[in-house]
Amino acid sequence: MSKLSNDETTSKVSTANEVIARPLPEPTARMQPFHEGAAEGCLRIQRCRDCGLHHFPAIEVCNGCLGSSLDWITASGRAVLFSFVRMHQVYHPAFADLTPYVIADVKLDEGPRIISTVIGCEAADLKIDMPLAVEFHSFDDENDPSLRIPVFRPVD
Repeated sequence: MSKLSNDETTSKVSTANEVIARPLPEPTARMQPFHEGAAEGCLRIQRCRDCGLHHFPAIEVCNGCLGSSLDWITASGRAVLFSFVRMHQVYHPAFADLTPYVIADVKLDEGPRIISTVIGCEAADLKIDMPLAVEFHSFDDENDPSLRIPVFRPVD
């Protein structure tokens, strides 16, 4: 498990007189298996038992066959870069020290797409369809030290 540094992402940033907390994901009951997997370093997604379609984020009814028999599986962690933007606008003051940063639309080998970021690579070197692999990064969050998020890194 690695922790994100200020050049990637941390949960708090200090300004001259105050500490601004970064917004963090709030695990819900529906997404609990995903967050439990992330805490263990596994990328979990749903798979429909009826038609085999994979889903992320969690749903109650398969949008492929309308079946409700959905299981959580561990995804391969392999993906490609579907799309990305380089964020220059500061929409939240806690992200000011990260700007500009990459917001990536990553397509998992299993099919679903996840919004994340790409690390270990300059934005200028990002290419659509470049192969990626998932990693899990934690936050310095005293409220939930097990909270980890998937980020992606280019693979050779």
